[in-house]
Amino acid sequence: MTEQRRVIARVLAEALDHPDVEELYRRCVAVDDKISISTVYRTVKLFEDAGIIERHDFREGRARYEQISESHHDHLINLRSGQVIEFQSEEIERLQREIARKLGYKLVDHRLELYAVPLDEVETRMPVQVGDYVDFYSSEHHAANVGAILRPGQPAVLPNWRHLPVGYHGRAGTVVVSGTPVHRPYGQRGPGDVGPSRRLDIEAEVGFVVGVPSRLGQRLSTVDFQEHVFGVVLLNDWSARDIQAFEYQPLGPFLGKSFATSISPWIVPLSALARTVAPEQDPPVAAYLTEPDRYTFDIELTVEWNGTVVSRPPFRTLYWTPAQQLAHLTVNGASVRTGDVFASGTVSGPAPDEVGSFLELTRGGAAPVTLADGSARTYLADGDTVTIRGRSGGVDLGAVTGTVVG
Repeated sequence: MTEQRRVIARVLAEALDHPDVEELYRRCVAVDDKISISTVYRTVKLFEDAGIIERHDFREGRARYEQISESHHDHLINLRSGQVIEFQSEEIERLQREIARKLGYKLVDHRLELYAVPLDEVETRMPVQVGDYVDFYSSEHHAANVGAILRPGQPAVLPNWRHLPVGYHGRAGTVVVSGTPVHRPYGQRGPGDVGPSRRLDIEAEVGFVVGVPSRLGQRLSTVDFQEHVFGVVLLNDWSARDIQAFEYQPLGPFLGKSFATSISPWIVPLSALARTVAPEQDPPVAAYLTEPDRYTFDIELTVEWNGTVVSRPPFRTLYWTPAQQLAHLTVNGASVRTGDVFASGTVSGPAPDEVGSFLELTRGGAAPVTLADGSARTYLADGDTVTIRGRSGGVDLGAVTGTVVG
């Protein structure tokens, strides 16, 4: 082997990104400027014929080369830089073998090529044009915690709560995609007290996206849920507790809620979610809320406050199921449209580290939370970032994030 071919071989061996011939030539010339492009072409062809390297025709139309390896690996190609990343995944290989078997074949060779761009360069978009937005109040643990904080000395859970899924009609125009800055709301905090909210909070929820509309006057039953709902998004219903506390009686939330609701940029189909048995209900519910097959979804949420995990709310503990929510939403004949979103309400479990709001986490501001950087918080400060993540079985539901700006 000539010295020039040794240089070409060494450059190929050291390359981790599978260069094409032109890139290989540029790298070789940096070592020996007497190497010609024709020498590179002939050497590559020689190595390929000898079974030393193999050729891959990637999507951009250029052939790239790598050393032949005894171990199998797949490729992820960065469409921005052209970098080729080798990876191995037993889960992917198992799925490929299973696909071949179902089609009546035995898999003897395969190579997966994924084309991608870095996540930090991706601009997230709204996954759906939201028609109507409804927010429910379906966690008994959340209702009890909030009732005890806001109405001390009174029944924590109001008499109607176990008879119907309590909810209110929200503002669809301020449902925003993950990553959208959240402006601190301004309003009345008490008689003559007007200004920016001092008790800005979150509510970790799951949003259900309607796929198939219903007719005006049509009442949907709990068994119609799978037919009309396409999938789920993660949802943060930002809440100004001081504005909300002054305004919510007697008609319920208004300006304390309507300023922003963030949703994740991906809709995960219902079929991808893990199911589990829903909690028992007592007293018995009205006939239109009964469920022949009562189940809910096993979704684990994680709440991060400036990068510190502060809570892990379990969706499976919600008293009212999404099927019951849809049935109640339409029992009066109200229709649903494609793109409508109805939210579960704050997801809170029985444990202190399973709550879905900072109102509960800090017991109304009485017990500050210490974050990883040593700072203490009761409610959100300007510049704070909250990220809610979710998983259901082995499925990653993505994340919804937002940063507070003054």
